[in-house]
Amino acid sequence: MKIDLKKALSILLLFAIAAFAFVGCDGKEPAAAEAAPVEAAAVETASVEDAVDAYFANMPDHIYKIGQADFVEMVASGAEMTILDIRSANDYATGHINGAVNLPWGTSALSDQVANIPQEGDVFIYCYSGQTAGQAVALLNLVGIPARSVNLGWNFGISKVEGVDAVTETTIRSLWVDTTDIDPNLLAAYTGYYENMAGAAGTTFANNIVSEANAKAIFDAADPDVVFVSVRKAADFATAHIEGATNIPWGRGMQEMFASLPADKKIIVYCYSGQTAGQTVAMLRILGYDAVSLKGGMGVGANAPLGWVNQGFPTVASN
Repeated sequence: MKIDLKKALSILLLFAIAAFAFVGCDGKEPAAAEAAPVEAAAVETASVEDAVDAYFANMPDHIYKIGQADFVEMVASGAEMTILDIRSANDYATGHINGAVNLPWGTSALSDQVANIPQEGDVFIYCYSGQTAGQAVALLNLVGIPARSVNLGWNFGISKVEGVDAVTETTIRSLWVDTTDIDPNLLAAYTGYYENMAGAAGTTFANNIVSEANAKAIFDAADPDVVFVSVRKAADFATAHIEGATNIPWGRGMQEMFASLPADKKIIVYCYSGQTAGQTVAMLRILGYDAVSLKGGMGVGANAPLGWVNQGFPTVASN
């Protein structure tokens, strides 16, 4: 076979160039180029415990609530605000406050759409009696949304205000904010709360609330794994309370007494109508306590027939 010498030399020259490209000047394989290390950006995250402490320590005079008459008046005057109706979709569709958006309690709506709720301006929430709205309000404030609940909710508060029909509509509304910036630690605590809601619908502690009848059964059984905590005023506690209950009066600084609560027992919290107990329960659960609120609280005239005393259940007095 005849070999083309010129062609062979050309091939050898190409091999030599290729080999040189892969070998360093010292004859050794060069080390692969290493990417410069990228330092993770320092991200400051808020402490959940600090946020809970601030919620109580910096409690405003309005205690995260608004009177039903004041609320209706604000709506009638055309004041700018965000209104969240957390009743069922059916009840919302039947009639709701002008401009209210429906985020039904017991669904994923409050969790899924939290980033669409404004962090500025007035944010008001109402449910049926104010109790689940109390939980929702505490959790929204935890993540930096300045929410307040409407006193006694729709059934016992708003619907009884004179002139409310003039500010009631059936138009379906939606949230308009694209993205609210929420601290990741606080957001995780917020979403985790709804994902781990105590009890399914129809069970003893559904929605983190225990009915008066179930609470009475627990009381009668003297269950050692359950304690009752009243967040009513000390004077009202002295006048009448559920026997054996501990008193941690609602107000600024009350969180300093949480450490006295048992971490290994279920805690049934009650107030007057269930609203401030709802706030307390939300924050206790965020801190890891197994807390639920008593439906209707101790019971006041405005929310009858809800509440312990409105069921005819016994109370005791103390000095």
